[in-house]
Amino acid sequence: MNTDIRTLDFNLLKTLDALLDERNVTRAAERLALTQPAVSGMLTRLRESFDDPLFVRAQRGIVPTPRALELAEPVKRILGEVENLLQPPAFDPSTASLTLTLASTDYALRAVVVPFLSALRQKAPGIRLAVLPVDSARLPARLERGEIDLALLTPESTPQDLHARTLFDEQYVCLLRQDHPYAQTGELTLERFCQLDHALVSYEGGNFLGVTDDALRKLGLRRRVTLSVSSFLVLPDILRVSDLIAVVPARLAAATRDLAVLPPPLAIEGFSKVVAWHQRTHHDASHRWLRQLLFEACGS
Repeated sequence: MNTDIRTLDFNLLKTLDALLDERNVTRAAERLALTQPAVSGMLTRLRESFDDPLFVRAQRGIVPTPRALELAEPVKRILGEVENLLQPPAFDPSTASLTLTLASTDYALRAVVVPFLSALRQKAPGIRLAVLPVDSARLPARLERGEIDLALLTPESTPQDLHARTLFDEQYVCLLRQDHPYAQTGELTLERFCQLDHALVSYEGGNFLGVTDDALRKLGLRRRVTLSVSSFLVLPDILRVSDLIAVVPARLAAATRDLAVLPPPLAIEGFSKVVAWHQRTHHDASHRWLRQLLFEACGS
């Protein structure tokens, strides 16, 4: 008798279970999608493992021995437990209690995190959300270690070894105070646009050039940027108390009250917002549900 579990083939237990249920080698082979000789060979190995005939031939198939009948219930229980291990755990968002950590820029806080949090509070009130700044240099390692679960990035800044999905494509608009001298015109000419004083957001800080300047340069033009700030969040307050104008993402402008929105007088290349995650959480039931909620709440 073989008593070393390390040498017992799990498939032998599946064969034993099928033989106990079917009491017929041919039918057991059909159930297991195997040939009859293969099942007969596995029965031989089962007999060696348990030092018992297990089944004897009868007029209509095979009959289990007392030892085989003793094994029937524990074998079926073991197979059921293993099958449960292989199934994804059930996830109930209404009762779930976990913390999701998300890396985001301040723009994505407004455009993505705010609508996502609203949906999350309605469907999964027990889930906490922690939002951290994006640190590009440390992001891959933090995702791998589980310190960050999701990252809101652009395609250009997304590491190649991460799973990623585009949430939406963003365009730029002009934002200025409602009683600005040029807010009532409904449009800006390119000449007037270049004459105005502009505010610009530079995440690195201190930069006075951006995608708008790249577009102007192609036309042989320049604008006058007189303010550079490192955050979109302070920009609306600055625009409300000044004659400055800013070129901002449309979703940010849509979430801002008491400011006028005008189309830019030239084509400015937009960008895409991407959500990225590590293979570590790719198949996890709770994270799959959270990602799907994010896609539904914030996707285009």
